[in-house]
Amino acid sequence: MTPGISRRARVLAAAVGTGVLVPLVAATPAAAATPAVTCTSAKAGLATKLKNDITAALATRKGTVAVGLHDRSTNTTCTLRASSAYDSASVVKVTVLATLLWDAKRNNRYLTDRENTLAKAMITKSDNAATSTLWKQLGMTKIKGFLAAAGMTQTKPGADGYWGLTQITVTDEQKLLKLITGKNTVLSDNSRAYILKLMSQVVSSQRWGTPYGVPAGVTVAVKNGWLQRSTNGWRVHSIGAFKGGGHDYTMTVLTHGNSTMNYGIATIQAVAKVIHRDLAAS
Repeated sequence: MTPGISRRARVLAAAVGTGVLVPLVAATPAAAATPAVTCTSAKAGLATKLKNDITAALATRKGTVAVGLHDRSTNTTCTLRASSAYDSASVVKVTVLATLLWDAKRNNRYLTDRENTLAKAMITKSDNAATSTLWKQLGMTKIKGFLAAAGMTQTKPGADGYWGLTQITVTDEQKLLKLITGKNTVLSDNSRAYILKLMSQVVSSQRWGTPYGVPAGVTVAVKNGWLQRSTNGWRVHSIGAFKGGGHDYTMTVLTHGNSTMNYGIATIQAVAKVIHRDLAAS
């Protein structure tokens, strides 16, 4: 008997007739640790509360979820998988509109009536044909130019007109929301107000996601995205900007690996609910 070798391994070695003991199973590497929610805040106790509540909201949810939160009022930030890439689906439509406005500003012009009509349909109804028209009009050079100006270095535009396959991250979506909601040199004040106006006019059937559980009196600007593919199931995303009740905050929740669109929506709303509640109580 060879010490330290299981009977099954000895039988296998004898069966193959080599006399060399071959392990049946290679050593399994330790599973990668699940990323943890991280939060910081100038408000005592708020970071710990948010970290615990977001973690609990996701504890029983399947799929891969990325979260970003920033509240200017309490200098609070939370992140989970901030640099993980997701297919954008229709969330990229806010980037398309921002690019259109950024380019118009560079050329010292207003949007045309046609562009206004397309922009409104793209954001408020998530109209795909309008998006494709604007994406093609802008072209990759201008889209990449805006991303560079915005510092959105992790965003990779979809090739061959497939804007919905643009790769986005929580980090870059939060950068975009910061540009939309605060004074900066990339987007004019009028451009920011226009984007927020359209995001506040999204049709009721598409106002799910990050606005869920928002307190009364807080303004809501939202854009959602949803896409089913053969791998990673449903992508379901929601980005939002919220102001009121002593807070001024932006939220991004990106998900894939959802069995259905509604499952992804429920995951996002579980996160949004605790964030709105915790900020309102702070």
